[in-house]
Amino acid sequence: MNEAYWLINVTLDSGFVFENERIDRTKTATYNMYIKNGIIEDMQLASTMPLETDGPVHDARKLLALPPFKEMHNHLDKTYLGLPWKSCTPVPNLIERLKLEAKELAELAETGQLRAERMLQLLLSGGATHVRTHVNIDPYIGMKNLEEIQRALYRFKGKMTYEIVAFPQHGLLRTNSKGLMRQAMKEGASLVGGLDPGGVDNNIEASLYEMVDLAVEFDADIDIHIHDPGHLGLYTIKKLASLIDEAGWKNRAAISHAFALGDVSIGESNEVASELSNLGIAIMSTVPINRVMPPVDSLHEKGVHVALGCDGFYDSWSPFGTGDMLEKAGRLAERYNWKDEYALSQSLQFITGGVKTLDHEGNRLWPKAGNDASMVFVDASCAAEAVAWRSTRAAVMVDGNLVYGGLDRESALKSN
Repeated sequence: MNEAYWLINVTLDSGFVFENERIDRTKTATYNMYIKNGIIEDMQLASTMPLETDGPVHDARKLLALPPFKEMHNHLDKTYLGLPWKSCTPVPNLIERLKLEAKELAELAETGQLRAERMLQLLLSGGATHVRTHVNIDPYIGMKNLEEIQRALYRFKGKMTYEIVAFPQHGLLRTNSKGLMRQAMKEGASLVGGLDPGGVDNNIEASLYEMVDLAVEFDADIDIHIHDPGHLGLYTIKKLASLIDEAGWKNRAAISHAFALGDVSIGESNEVASELSNLGIAIMSTVPINRVMPPVDSLHEKGVHVALGCDGFYDSWSPFGTGDMLEKAGRLAERYNWKDEYALSQSLQFITGGVKTLDHEGNRLWPKAGNDASMVFVDASCAAEAVAWRSTRAAVMVDGNLVYGGLDRESALKSN
């Protein structure tokens, strides 16, 4: 699209209709937006503003605009996308899964860019314009996966932003990978990752210390995967929190999965949640349906930032997954029975980096003049419907440029 133009007939959530002191439904309105240099410079109700301009005009045809989605837990280097169909080989435990994965790493690394690009396109078509990807750093493939993923991400410049987590999938201590992790951070990884200091590295304190030490050395944030269940996982989370506090790494760490928070009692979970909130430690969840998950509802109430991701899918770990972040938000709403209008609309924040369209009183929070002109256009009447129905994505816009689909309603919907 041109550098400056009017985008007309954009449907936005505009408030709530209250019945008997409860939110009954969402009000929407149609707006015209003036977009210049990737920024929404002006917004006017379409019904009250006769558009008079000699400049370019593009018609959103009353599609609903939502904030762009963020995929906050992915493994671009693992997917089989782009390769012939292959189902998952069953294994009895995590260590055996790691052994099986190690056998195919070198072969898969040769097609890393191709497979990652297939995944990125799938994520983009679903409305995700940011991805946090974990990339294996281990003795089996060295920097090969990192190089392949960097090339794939470069191809999506201007379409998606990203974070790369240097991820010691086979154990930081178990495979003596600290040197490789240091090299990965020098060569473009932006976060330090970790994995099950107890269940994989068999030394909780030493593994966590080495991970935090790397983060401090490179002034990097942390994203550690803690699958370990019950009190083993809970102890690990508590120990991590103490090291984060000691290092002064407040608001710079995340725990992916954190299954233990769903295994222990509510009292224990709430106690840890308060500590996580105070230290700004986020929780990244994939909303699994095959095991207990961390209590997102109570974590959120305690002020813990919770974000969702699709994880790796169609890979050696699992053949399932769609890459659709809106589906993740809908599954979360189903999991916690968030079925009223307000709860459905608010569940969107778990895939937008905390951005909501409306507050509880119905005041619009997004979009506003001055915001980036980045949005997802969906065939829905409001955000609540979009979440409940996983509504079709017609187009995706980043900084004022269409990067997926089209704004002609019929052709855009047919393309999906």
